[in-house]
Amino acid sequence: MSIFFDEKQKVFKLDTPNTSYCMGVADHFGYLIHIYYGKKLKGSDITFNLPMLSAKNKTWFMDSVWMEYPTGGIGDFREHCLEIRTEEGYNSLEIGYISHVIYEGKPKLEGLPATYADEKSCKTLEITMHDPIIKLDIILIYTVFNDIDIITRSVKIKNTSEKPVYLTKVLSACLDMPYKEFEMLTLHGSWARERHIQTKKIGYGRQGVFSERGETGQQDHPFLALTTPGTSQTMGEVYAMHFVYSGNFETQCEVTQLNSVRMVMGINPYHFCWKLNENEVFTAPEVVMVYSGEGLGGMTRNLHNLYRKHLIRGKYKNKKRPILINNWEATYFDFDTDKLLSIAKQASELGIEMLVVDDGWFGNRFDDNRSLGDWFVNEEKIKGGLKYLVDEVNKLGMKFGMWFEPEMVSPDSDLYREHPDWAIQVPDRAPGLVRNQLVLDLTRREVLEHTYESIAKVLRSANVEYVKWDMNRPLTDLGSLGLPSDRQGELYHRYMLAVYELQERLMNEFPNLLLENCSSGGARFDPGMLYYSPQIWCSDDTDAIERLAILEGTALIYPLSTIGAHVSDCPNHVTGRTTPFDTRGIVALAGTFGYELDVTKISEDDRKAIPKQVEMYHKYNDLVREGDYYRIASFKSNHYYDCYEVVSKDKKEAIVTFVQVLTRASYPMPSILLQGLDPDTKYRIDASDMAVSGDVLMYMGFPIEMERGDYQARIYHLTAVE
Repeated sequence: MSIFFDEKQKVFKLDTPNTSYCMGVADHFGYLIHIYYGKKLKGSDITFNLPMLSAKNKTWFMDSVWMEYPTGGIGDFREHCLEIRTEEGYNSLEIGYISHVIYEGKPKLEGLPATYADEKSCKTLEITMHDPIIKLDIILIYTVFNDIDIITRSVKIKNTSEKPVYLTKVLSACLDMPYKEFEMLTLHGSWARERHIQTKKIGYGRQGVFSERGETGQQDHPFLALTTPGTSQTMGEVYAMHFVYSGNFETQCEVTQLNSVRMVMGINPYHFCWKLNENEVFTAPEVVMVYSGEGLGGMTRNLHNLYRKHLIRGKYKNKKRPILINNWEATYFDFDTDKLLSIAKQASELGIEMLVVDDGWFGNRFDDNRSLGDWFVNEEKIKGGLKYLVDEVNKLGMKFGMWFEPEMVSPDSDLYREHPDWAIQVPDRAPGLVRNQLVLDLTRREVLEHTYESIAKVLRSANVEYVKWDMNRPLTDLGSLGLPSDRQGELYHRYMLAVYELQERLMNEFPNLLLENCSSGGARFDPGMLYYSPQIWCSDDTDAIERLAILEGTALIYPLSTIGAHVSDCPNHVTGRTTPFDTRGIVALAGTFGYELDVTKISEDDRKAIPKQVEMYHKYNDLVREGDYYRIASFKSNHYYDCYEVVSKDKKEAIVTFVQVLTRASYPMPSILLQGLDPDTKYRIDASDMAVSGDVLMYMGFPIEMERGDYQARIYHLTAVE
């Protein structure tokens, strides 16, 4: 049984295949106390004496005991998950256990992305807590997956009083536990430098990461892992949380006066205030929680399995994606039908399967200063119209895709001139611009409907099979002319709900569409977006060497199948670096794989290499998309080489990618220790006749053979010998 309740002890025990999570109900008032999270406990007889309360020690109790869902104003001075304000201005909230229910399956979160599973795959616990004074119900939702070491958590809050209550802070999960000299692992960056790994030892007080940008952001990521000293890919304890949300977030850990640690995650309370009227329910986004006793690699593979099986949806969930060529770095805004068809014709002859027309096909869009919001085809560029272009591309045996930025509007646009009040804005204040654009107030129904119909009308007009959904600026000057004064604090969250609604409707009307999310590169690469699109553009930096660090941080928590990766021209348009064409293809293979260049202008040698890369993609993509990922070495640590491995689920096949970043004089090539193989199976390496057992490859090592020179890459293919 994956969820067990001991009536006598009033203790809950949640079991995944290798972990246990335990909590109990205190006798006094029914406080819900956290007990344990870690390696699986075999027995169900959890002997834990829950603290007793008395009036004289209540405040001490609240400030020291591990709380499952801490609230503000009653003596717990650590980080809170839930804070409120009444009409009278009071803010204390005290919640106690009322009831619980355990059932097969997993509920949907209304209007929000979330993991899903059928009744055979998981079990859910809902615990109802209640404040009898405020008359507020708090329903804590825990789902345990049968075959993955994952527990997901969310919260629903219902107002059962006649008076409104203002929610000023709603986090989705809390984890109290003993301090183990933890290090904190987080992901940081900027444009073209997303999700670089940072680790640092945590100390007393609060530390964490957050976003107040209205989007996930490139600067910080909604992920936090606490690791014990010496944790590596293969050993050590990891406690991690990941937020299934695409807007403002907060994740913190706090080392307390009594040497315990509190770890929390949820919506950032910055400019958040949600008015909850009688019988209304607020649903918080989901947190994915994982414990690994087998190092970072164990965490990684659990998250990958969860997202591939229980988050990504649609036609392309378990399907190879078409190899695309995007015209952005090939032409930027300078293109027409003839130019696009010349690229498509050459690309189709080389085995590329889809043409994607990026920014510039609509309105009066000849640069990035105008026309966002005017989603009608510019027939001065697209001569003959969109359907003609798409039909001609289809005749070449290629699919067709196109770029949109639906959430934005340019001041220099027909839409803005007609509806200047449709942009997010503070009255009488000149708004800040990014790329000369503003953000549409999608929380207003008329704006959302117009936006959806504008996009859908274009997609209905031709055989468009792919959409790249971009979002190129954060939210600022936050104000909505469609919300009353006491609901302005709802704008950030309502905006994200509107984006989710748009994408859900798009996928429902166009179920065969391949949607790829994007935001100034990888600024909205998060689990929330994966619920709507099976892949996300990882970064605008397509340089193969820069991509190694971006890939390492991204693949730490996301499957390779979700990572938008292209082969681009050199010198690279971001870094100016020149790398071998073969290396660019090998690095891009650890992702969705495509091209970002003008195939009619590259060198003949590079052009001749494309069919080989196409063949390589088709040979290995099933393994890359479905296999288990192992990080072997990081050039950020050793400064010379990078290495990662993908092993099939049945352990009969593997590929090892080795990138020699810098050559060293008078140093032998490294011998690397592979992972994830069957120690009792012999493996043939590439097409050689030699077969080597898995235990030798994993414990003695695998010698690397490379050509001399910087930026060289090679793939080794291992197949089991029957």
